[in-house]
Amino acid sequence: MFKAPTLFTFFAGAGFLDLGFETSGYNVAFVNEYHKPFMDTYRHARKGMKDVFNLHEPEFGYHVQDVSDFIQEPENTILSHRIEECRKRGELIGFIGGPPCPDFSVGGKNRGFEGDNGKLTATYVELICQQQPDFFIFENVKGLWRTQKHRSFFDQMIQKLKENGYMTTAKLINAIEFGAPQVRERIILFGIRGKSASELGIELQKGQTLDDIFPWEKHIKYKAEDIAKMPFPTMDPFAEKSLLPMPEGLPEELTVEYWFRKNDVKNHPNTQQYFKPRAGLAKFEVIPEGDDSKKSYKRLHRWRYSPTAAYGNNEVHLHPYEARRISVAEALAIQSLPKEYTLPDDITLSNAFKTVGNGVPYLAAKGIAQTVLDFIWVGERVYEVNSR
Repeated sequence: MFKAPTLFTFFAGAGFLDLGFETSGYNVAFVNEYHKPFMDTYRHARKGMKDVFNLHEPEFGYHVQDVSDFIQEPENTILSHRIEECRKRGELIGFIGGPPCPDFSVGGKNRGFEGDNGKLTATYVELICQQQPDFFIFENVKGLWRTQKHRSFFDQMIQKLKENGYMTTAKLINAIEFGAPQVRERIILFGIRGKSASELGIELQKGQTLDDIFPWEKHIKYKAEDIAKMPFPTMDPFAEKSLLPMPEGLPEELTVEYWFRKNDVKNHPNTQQYFKPRAGLAKFEVIPEGDDSKKSYKRLHRWRYSPTAAYGNNEVHLHPYEARRISVAEALAIQSLPKEYTLPDDITLSNAFKTVGNGVPYLAAKGIAQTVLDFIWVGERVYEVNSR
């Protein structure tokens, strides 16, 4: 039986991506995040879930520092020594991470690779080329894939990885296809070192590329085109504390209300954490349930999935049937996280919503993790799929 892959995680945020991988059988050994409030949240949430998911502390600890530190004199860094230690034990090593993405986002700064955050993408690729993990995952916004000026930079990064021995495949995924109650598109780039692929028995036939054999579709639960044909409601008049039956013919697990109930958001530790205006806003009471047509003040519909859970850039999401903004507990549910995942009581509201909004939806992370395992083990299942 193969050993579970060992992960070194970067730009870890509050650990949504890491959790999806770890509950799929990977061993998270090294965690890096630059923003201390994110790392504090990561560690707090982990303590609350460790017994439920049998989580262990990362063998090589938590590292609150700039990822650029790890590409300075690489042969002498703590990172290099830890990787070598794993290699001596015969472990398969993976890097996973999603560099900050505002510089590639249409709704963000759009500065591309020249922006401070954009440069971190090149740094992550450089780190991969230096340290040569067996495989890696890179996650970012769709703007890096679809915007012409950013796509050129993305293609340059892929070429660099190829020149350093990696085969790659990329796909624009949507979190809702993996069962998360949220439309959230992200580009996922997977790469595997050619030498490692050969050792695992993964061989390309003549004329094939990694795109031809990587099982991107295997863990997708709902096709986007099928979801578009489902009779999800559009808008209903707002009525506080109202009851509204679910329309027939819908997958309940893709609705906001299902996740609010599943995570028992009314009794969740973060249920009282939401922005409260000093003076009540009249629009909280007049925007119809399900009206998410504007950039801000989008009211969710209880029997529909949520728009992308991005709470920056003045974007405000309103509760379906209460005259207020959604709470941290509700935002966590929309990210399809387990109800045991909680944020610290002393985190600021700004950091709380930034933490939640920046993360990869848990079910999407889990689906990607399982897809990679299926590919690496060539169909031999050495992990137990968590049913949550």
